[in-house]
Amino acid sequence: MRALAPYASDPAASRGRLHAEAGGATRGPRDEFQRDRDRIIHSIPFRRLRHKTQVFVAPDGDHFRVRLTHSLEVAQIGRTLARALGLNEDLTEALCLAHDIGHPPFGHAGEDALKAAMAGAGGFDHNAHTLRLLTKLETPYPLHPGLNLTWETLEGLAKHNGPVATPGWALAEVDGELSLDLGSWPSLEAQVAAIADDIAYDNHDIDDGLRAGLFALDDLLEVPLVERCWRGVRERYPQIEEERLLSELVRDQIGVMVNDVLEETRRRVEASGARRVDDIRSAGQALAGFSSQMAAEERQLKRFLYERMYEAPRLMEVRREAQKVVAGLFEAYAQDPSLLPQEWRSGSDDPVSAARAICDFIAGMTDRYAVARYQALVGPVELPEGF
Repeated sequence: MRALAPYASDPAASRGRLHAEAGGATRGPRDEFQRDRDRIIHSIPFRRLRHKTQVFVAPDGDHFRVRLTHSLEVAQIGRTLARALGLNEDLTEALCLAHDIGHPPFGHAGEDALKAAMAGAGGFDHNAHTLRLLTKLETPYPLHPGLNLTWETLEGLAKHNGPVATPGWALAEVDGELSLDLGSWPSLEAQVAAIADDIAYDNHDIDDGLRAGLFALDDLLEVPLVERCWRGVRERYPQIEEERLLSELVRDQIGVMVNDVLEETRRRVEASGARRVDDIRSAGQALAGFSSQMAAEERQLKRFLYERMYEAPRLMEVRREAQKVVAGLFEAYAQDPSLLPQEWRSGSDDPVSAARAICDFIAGMTDRYAVARYQALVGPVELPEGF
């Protein structure tokens, strides 16, 4: 068995689960974090990710990424980082696989529409909804709600982007049942999952953006990080046509970013003097991350992607139509709650409870199911072809 770093999360020292489980109920020789990962993979919300937007809404092209493929790619990068740093790979993988489970249909466009619709009922946040799904709404077990994940997995999902000073209602409810120490930093596994997410979508969105024709290679070479990596690729393969080298460019960029994170994280951990996982939580700063130079270059790449991809006129047109679908569905269910499936009705006269029940139902929808329900209840949907 591979030796772990002293500050890695230890499944044998887990703070446990909210609901006690009989020791003989384990199925197969798995530790606590392996069981968490498997529960996530076998969950219905995880399966729904295959029909949820990453960048493109219900894309026509089979080769564009969706939330499911993105989550798998994040997990691959996360495991690589965790193994090299001596961290717990299973906890890291569980966090990577589950990090987007709370996204509503149409990604951030759908989230913005739900935030507006829920303004009088506490708002909506996809990260908090991930915790709500995994602790309350998904109920595959006979004796308790939720997947009953370990404290470490829930903590990592709640705080993978850092301490949470003012949790919204959904996260506060979860924290009220099982305190997640929201004011501290999370484990290094959670921090690695967060940086793996950045590396994955930075580079794979380049691939999808080029494939969709939203920008050309010459445009992309305006970004210093990309230009530097492309130069290295061309030097290795001077006789190969450019089109065949685009995937090599993405691979090189991922490698450069991963190596930077490994070097910088090792430097920060050593400087912090961390010897236990609780030292990571009390360090007062993120210990996993890019070097200052790479962080600046990564911000430049993000700016390019926002300008040329995420806020491209064609995608903004899709975004507006997607928001119309989510807002229209919320209004239809609010006006006539009997349109909701019986199990999703709040059964309460409290308008906040009623709004949250509607939000829970819509947030679980896939893109195509949301479109189908809107067409059935409201009217036609005009999503531009291709995205």
